[in-house]
Amino acid sequence: MNQKYILALDQGTSSSRAIVFDHEGHICSVAQKEFTQHFPCPGWVEHNPKDIWSSEAAVIAEAITEIGINGLDIAAIGITNQRETTIVWDAATGEPVYNAIVWQDRRTSAYCDSLKEQGLTGKIQEKTGLLIDAYFSATKIRWILENVPGAREKAERGELRFGTVDTWLIWNLTRGEVHVTDVSNASRTMLFNIHTLDWDQELLDLLDIPASMMPAVKSSSEVYGHTKTTLFAHEVPIAGIAGDQQAALFGQMCTEPGSVKNTYGTGCFLLMNTGQQPIASRNNLLTTIAWKIGDTVNYALEGSIFVGGSVVQWLRDGLGIIRSSGEIEELARQVPDNGGVYFVPALTGMGAPYWDQYAKGCIYGITRGTTAAHIARAALEGIAFQTMDIVGAMEKDAGVRLAELKVDGGASRNNLMMQFQADILNTKVIRPQVTETTALGACYLAGLAVGYWDSLEAVKQQWQAEHTFRPEASEEEVSALKAGWADAIRRTISTK
Repeated sequence: MNQKYILALDQGTSSSRAIVFDHEGHICSVAQKEFTQHFPCPGWVEHNPKDIWSSEAAVIAEAITEIGINGLDIAAIGITNQRETTIVWDAATGEPVYNAIVWQDRRTSAYCDSLKEQGLTGKIQEKTGLLIDAYFSATKIRWILENVPGAREKAERGELRFGTVDTWLIWNLTRGEVHVTDVSNASRTMLFNIHTLDWDQELLDLLDIPASMMPAVKSSSEVYGHTKTTLFAHEVPIAGIAGDQQAALFGQMCTEPGSVKNTYGTGCFLLMNTGQQPIASRNNLLTTIAWKIGDTVNYALEGSIFVGGSVVQWLRDGLGIIRSSGEIEELARQVPDNGGVYFVPALTGMGAPYWDQYAKGCIYGITRGTTAAHIARAALEGIAFQTMDIVGAMEKDAGVRLAELKVDGGASRNNLMMQFQADILNTKVIRPQVTETTALGACYLAGLAVGYWDSLEAVKQQWQAEHTFRPEASEEEVSALKAGWADAIRRTISTK
């Protein structure tokens, strides 16, 4: 086994990646391919499911070719994926009936409002741990059945299949032989009972979704099936699945209750491991399943920020003040502070702890002296401020103060923002040596399932810190910054 590798498939919102890891958890090769984002109407976000699969297939081939290995050299495949994104396809042909409706999509907001008006918030939160929101898969499935000609009839005849992206990839890797998901992805659909660990028939009936569409729900670390594609000359076991944020929590080795990580990706997602008991949030956070290994389920509290790193993409593509995402730190460092400018990046509504699906992005405090550098700095600070708000809610729910924050994701490489995060939280922020913790989590889950590593303790030994950011700002400075942010939030929420 030690001479073999683990292949992690990291299927994200804007790109597909394949990463090959060795037994020490080192990255041996990486391949990445962006794919097209579709915005057919304001607030709508879609992907072509065939683009998701073809881009992932392409990076698999590239990653294994780069180091000259084949299926015989791969001990297992682990999959981690953008969560909540909804795909419905024909069971016989494998053809999608509609584009994938992405987690960011807001088209079902009005329907979600109607569910709230029916007084269903408490029931849905008690069963699923989630708040009613267009973010989750359930209302997206219903929209497809209601709006795609013939879809409702085919679903009722048992001819359609639903899956989050992990399910879609496995379906294609096994040529339609395996229709599964894991508990972490199932817990993000608003249809899965996180206490009984089953699809909830009452919720399926409420949204008029046939149970025949739903995948079998498995643990996060077991052999689900073997590859049947021509990508590999030999069958390779598919043995690990976790939604991207749960995978990052595992990759950061946040395996003890109270440990916390934040992933700075397209969105930002703060998760706290709460152990084997779900904690019902009283502060607008989500209760979710972290993972299931063997018979043991770990739960988590989660705060979801819809717009994190994607605000940098908007500064690049929408506003045009940077040519590449990597330029933002240099631009932001051209000024010593934000100059009184606050950027609330509610470009697709606001997630935790506000859950205002109608909020719009706002930049406050602009004067004649405001420059592109101030806006760039305010954008980075806005990501950190949103994280601060979730940490506050999480500390109230868990009844403990945050001792440290482990960070990962592309934007965690931004030293300016990480230092600001430490300052505004007044706690240390720790960046690991391997920041690809999402893929690493999937790698570990798959490897543990096939005996590539013999224990969780062996895996824990591999985690190492690369840099620790410690608070440096004065209490007065932090208080003023927090007051400015609170004012910007009040103005944003009140404009819906």
